Amino acid sequence: MAAAVAEAEGKRSAPNARTVDTRGLSHAYEGFHLSDECRHGLANGVCDACFPKARPEAPVTPPSTRASRARTATLSRKAAAEASELDLGAQRVYHVTHLDNLAGILADGLLKADTAGAGPAVDISSPHAREARRTITVDDEGNAVADYVPFFLSPTSTAWGSVRTASVDPRLVTDAPANDFVLLVSSVKAVAEARAGESQLVVSDRDATHPLARFATAPDAGDRMLRRLNADLDSPSILEAEFLVKESVPFELVTVITVANDRARNTVKELLRGSAYNTRVAIHPPWFSGEVV
Repeated sequence: MAAAVAEAEGKRSAPNARTVDTRGLSHAYEGFHLSDECRHGLANGVCDACFPKARPEAPVTPPSTRASRARTATLSRKAAAEASELDLGAQRVYHVTHLDNLAGILADGLLKADTAGAGPAVDISSPHAREARRTITVDDEGNAVADYVPFFLSPTSTAWGSVRTASVDPRLVTDAPANDFVLLVSSVKAVAEARAGESQLVVSDRDATHPLARFATAPDAGDRMLRRLNADLDSPSILEAEFLVKESVPFELVTVITVANDRARNTVKELLRGSAYNTRVAIHPPWFSGEVV
């Protein structure tokens, strides 16, 4: 992941069958700047209000099957090339929590892992999912998924999508509407730099409790897994993948608190006034809409 983590990474135990653990140096990252955000607190190009999408052009039908295959191959190579040049330090990560949990998080100054004492006022994880995360390990050292603070790699992740659409999901138990939640936004770079010299970042290529989930526990392995996930943004994999941080994440690493509406923003602003933080609060309804695309 970030170069600082890779340089400080020491020897680790041999990987198990589900662990990707190849050692090496990861590249340095540039490009995550708060000045690169619009007035709503979102990255340039993300906000639909400040950066309206151009009207899509009518698709052009390829002249033949042979030409279509050639173009598909060309686009695949292009996507792979773009992924190889991707600034993964700027990869944003998203932690979903209920508004009622924010006061406790601000008081602690930390996002805590389940086994590190997280005690959410509103817990949306089903008992089955909670137990699975406490049982499944990410490496041969016995670290369980529940030892890590979970982040998604996309604001349209499938688990969050289930909340947004009020869909049945065995991982979740909540009747709360999506507007009652917040997305806490950070980045790979911010977290990795804060954890320089510690081997406490893991990337999973799908939901961490899935039987086929693979875990990248070394910096270079995490780097490669993030590139593979970003190489095919049409694949559902990036919507299931997780970025896991051992034990806790200091709240100052949260650069934006994204909410659904003015009511939620006012609630968050009031909580921030009583805390040690002045985190940017952004209203971005598309991330909370029941129309998941």
